[in-house]
Amino acid sequence: MSNRPEILFPLFADLSVLDGIGPKTSQNYAKMDVTRPRDLLFLLPHSLINRQITASVLDIDPPAVATVEVLVGMHTPNAIKGRPYRVTVQDEQTSFQLVFFHARSDWLREHLPTGQRRVVSGKVELFDSIAQMVHPDYILRPGVAADQVPQNEPLYPLTQGVTQKQMGKASKSALERAPDLPEWIEPSLIKKHEWPAWKDALNTAHSPEKMTDLHPAAPARARLAYDELLAHQLTLALARNSGRKKKGAVSAGNGQLRNKVLKALPYSATGAQLRAFEEITADMATPRRMNRLLQGDVGSGKTLVALIALLAAVEAGGQGVMMAPTEILARQHLEGLQPLAAEAGVVLELLTGRDKGSERRKKLAALAAGKIQILVGTHAVFQQDVEFQDLRLAVIDEQHRFGVRQRLNLGAKGTAVDILVMTATPIPRSLELANYGDMDVSILDEKPAGRKPIETVLVSQSRLEQVIDRMKTAIAEGRQAYWVCPLVGESETKDWAATEDRYRMLRLALGEANVGMVHGQMPAAEKDKAMADFIAGKTKVLVATTVIEVGVNVATASIMVIEQAESFGLAQLHQLRGRVGRGSQASTCLLMYGTLGQTAERRLKIMRDTDDGFKISEEDLKIRGAGDVLGVAQSGLPKFQIADIETQADLMKTAQDDARLLLTTDPDLQSERGIAARTLLYLMEQDKAIRFISVG
Repeated sequence: MSNRPEILFPLFADLSVLDGIGPKTSQNYAKMDVTRPRDLLFLLPHSLINRQITASVLDIDPPAVATVEVLVGMHTPNAIKGRPYRVTVQDEQTSFQLVFFHARSDWLREHLPTGQRRVVSGKVELFDSIAQMVHPDYILRPGVAADQVPQNEPLYPLTQGVTQKQMGKASKSALERAPDLPEWIEPSLIKKHEWPAWKDALNTAHSPEKMTDLHPAAPARARLAYDELLAHQLTLALARNSGRKKKGAVSAGNGQLRNKVLKALPYSATGAQLRAFEEITADMATPRRMNRLLQGDVGSGKTLVALIALLAAVEAGGQGVMMAPTEILARQHLEGLQPLAAEAGVVLELLTGRDKGSERRKKLAALAAGKIQILVGTHAVFQQDVEFQDLRLAVIDEQHRFGVRQRLNLGAKGTAVDILVMTATPIPRSLELANYGDMDVSILDEKPAGRKPIETVLVSQSRLEQVIDRMKTAIAEGRQAYWVCPLVGESETKDWAATEDRYRMLRLALGEANVGMVHGQMPAAEKDKAMADFIAGKTKVLVATTVIEVGVNVATASIMVIEQAESFGLAQLHQLRGRVGRGSQASTCLLMYGTLGQTAERRLKIMRDTDDGFKISEEDLKIRGAGDVLGVAQSGLPKFQIADIETQADLMKTAQDDARLLLTTDPDLQSERGIAARTLLYLMEQDKAIRFISVG
């Protein structure tokens, strides 16, 4: 049972309390997720009809709505079935026709008597160069019209069975139920932005007078958007505070193992890496539980940062686990990290679904006894029989592939496990705030020294033969290449078929021994063998689906060919390109395209012009929208009715700062403004956030 404050009861009543809504109409509104008066308050008009009276239909540019006073002329009934009934009318400058289908002639003669004046309002269109108004929205006597016809009529989103008139009436009725609520926004912000009070903002947003009133930046709308963002950020900040109240283990390392690894590296860590080490190890050394997001562009060296964090857990006498979304990736982490762990004298092991029988039992016993200090694995590490002696840190790679629930499951493997989430997909600022606002963030925005820039070239698919010829030359020079096949369509099966076709063709052209293949449908052992052959340089070209998108690291590969690049998203293209340019050779990425639409061309040009992942992610957001950038299904991205996180990122940032500031001074929301903020949380149905306060 919700403890919703009584002042909000009228807004959470049944929809049938509103004017003109009965049981049947209620069902129609439900299709739009409108089930209570509150929902109508936040369903704002999307356009506006100007119904101010004009002298003549000649004053407008059809098709458009006109409101004119007319003298009613001749009626021409429909003698032939299916033909319309027409009434000729005359305004100040011209005559035109009112057209009716399936209308009763007695009703029309009563409402439009010949020789009398009427005000008509409706959409005027030209038909055979004659102006017509089909089924006017209003037919009124001149004296009555001023009161009955709205000067500016808001247009609402509709669904089948709900008309504009019903919607206008129901919204007006919902607005009448809106109470005066105490102010939850920081007063200085209201003053700075000149925002109206909550109830005034609703009234203004529902009765726009000009098109600019419909703009997201209009004060009334911006204020209502801010209310949504503030409620969302308060919820995340309360979750963050609640998480921080949970006792963590103090894992303060002495830096000995870290220094051994840093000394053994053939290069020095970047400034961004050193900054991230400091932030993470400082978090781990506090008695609070860490919940941190490490985001870095392709090849910015996240894995090294993760290893340093894991070593801090070991230095403090505990264990660490690193989890990857796929087996290929887990094995790769193992290969990259094991030699470094060995330099530090630390035991690092791999656990995947492939470990069976006595081999698995042996590993689990060593883990439980604390003999394995760092475990790398796939989600096999979630299984119940996997027990640690003292798990201090869980590192999760590619978070967007794991839900929040899995994050918590992993945390439950120890008494108070610190969590570090890594993503190689740079996330636009606004989405990071919306989706990871409960986490602290470290960003790697520098590339390690010695990384060569990758030349990106756009090539038409029609030049396939030339590309293959260039590949022959490259192989002769001892270079290695990835060849990524297109996403064919609805079914993955088609993707594999296309990959296998391209594999056969390239083997004929480049020599059987030179070409390997990997795709999602192959048995794991075959996949591993294909990868191992490529890493060892036995094969020179690896034909693949997007299996290789994330994390695959072969320093000698310096060419990336992506077929039908127009069918991939920007983030994916950027990830794929990041698979080359990891060694000392200059690298090239060929984006092959078939037919280019406007958006696809824009995407490929962005790829050609920049290799900055953060810039690319912002562009991606503009092109595709928020849901797609994070992948809606897993992103858990909040659904806002008024706020638009793509265009109002600055408001989102303000809301985050404001929410964190309010909770610093008033963690239990007990002050006057704190209690108003609680009302906001109930209004926005963030009741779970209130529970964080009571739990805390």
